[in-house]
Amino acid sequence: MGLCAVLLICLSQAELGRVWAQEHEDALRGTPLRTDGDPSGFHRARRDQQTPHRHREARNAQAEGGGGLDISTLPDNMTRIVEDSQRYYRWQSFGPTDRRTQDLWVDLNNLHKSQVQIHGILSNTHRQAARVALSFDFPFYGHYLRQIIVATGGFIFMGEITHRMLTATQYVAPLMANFDPSFSKNSTVRYSDNGNLFVVQWDKVRLKDREAEGPFTFQAALHRNGTIVFNYRDVPVPVARINSTEHPVKVGLSDAFMAFLPSSQPSDPKRRTIYEYHRVEIDTTKIVSGSAFEFTPLPTCLQHTTCDLCLTSNLTTGCGWCNTLQRCSDGIDRHRQEWLDYNCPEEAKGTCEDYNPVLPEGGSMSSFNNSSPGPTPSSAVLEDQPVTRDLQTGPPNHKGITENTAIIAGVVAALVLLVALTLLAVYYINTHPTVAPPFYLMQRRTNNYWPSMKFRNQGCHSSYAEVELGGHEKEGFIEAEQCC
Repeated sequence: MGLCAVLLICLSQAELGRVWAQEHEDALRGTPLRTDGDPSGFHRARRDQQTPHRHREARNAQAEGGGGLDISTLPDNMTRIVEDSQRYYRWQSFGPTDRRTQDLWVDLNNLHKSQVQIHGILSNTHRQAARVALSFDFPFYGHYLRQIIVATGGFIFMGEITHRMLTATQYVAPLMANFDPSFSKNSTVRYSDNGNLFVVQWDKVRLKDREAEGPFTFQAALHRNGTIVFNYRDVPVPVARINSTEHPVKVGLSDAFMAFLPSSQPSDPKRRTIYEYHRVEIDTTKIVSGSAFEFTPLPTCLQHTTCDLCLTSNLTTGCGWCNTLQRCSDGIDRHRQEWLDYNCPEEAKGTCEDYNPVLPEGGSMSSFNNSSPGPTPSSAVLEDQPVTRDLQTGPPNHKGITENTAIIAGVVAALVLLVALTLLAVYYINTHPTVAPPFYLMQRRTNNYWPSMKFRNQGCHSSYAEVELGGHEKEGFIEAEQCC
């Protein structure tokens, strides 16, 4: 109650000071206060800068909430098609006899045990996926990622929003298949991250219901510069012979964007649809024991941070600049929905001069000289701006000085009163420790300020269930809880 009273006193004194200053100014000038110009201009500019961020948060919240989800390729009315167009990555393969194959392989056995982590859940389950945080920003199709999802099925999901169809798109797949690491204690999923290179290795994993055909050992390496490497140490069965009935079989890269489309269901006004805009598929006949593939990223429009680089760089083609989002893009990437929402296709038709107009030659500092015989073109424009009023000659503005003085005096008085009340309360508690108020405060005092909270992902209804580290340890591994 004492703090509330002090705050009320502070606010009332500040408000009285402002009103008194206003009345004093009105009495001096004999005219009512008036605001010239459009004060909402600055706020509109700030809203334009903040709206894209709020829109992304709202869109992510909708994606995590209800609504349906479709997986699809680009519709027919778009010019892009899903193919390896060498637009995003350039790749090459290496056979068992190539020296480059040995250079690309990352031998996790030679690293210190502290540098290699065996994922206990993924090493003891089937059709599970776990989120792993990277120590660096990894560029994937021009988008920088800091988290990935490693799956038992020989692939990495690179999407930002998880869904039931992790195998459909947005993946890095050295060998996506129906692997079951829980079959043997020797089967593990382990990874290493040294700050410049992240490597995940599926070690001695076997195909579900085809365990007798032998163990597979392969890895995917993500380099800080965006390079991706697939290494194959043991491939006992040709990829063409792996059954894809129970689980997709894919090798390569893929990315997609999410769009919100109208739905025919009244309860689902917006349906989330994922469009795969690009895929890299390699020749699976070249996947043998001791082979490797290296994917080198190519420049994308997203890497340009200014309008000039976006429109004039010879590293990329088809780029357009959206001044509202301050982004360079060709319109086909993960931010496509936002690109459309803010009418960026129309803005991209313009030039950099449309957003950075060139001032006329007369628009120099000399136009601010009040002794000039007549207004120049630039000074005539500036006369409409409220800031020029501060440069005009005339009596000083007593309104702002008087009002600020009254507000400062009110705040100082409130602070002095607050300090006095605090000292009085401390003195009263120390001199009267047995009365009701101090005794009540000592009884209510506790050290448990923050309750502990625990969260767990619910992935039992997904084709690939996302799991967290935890559970019951069993012979050096962690046994995952079974989904019901």
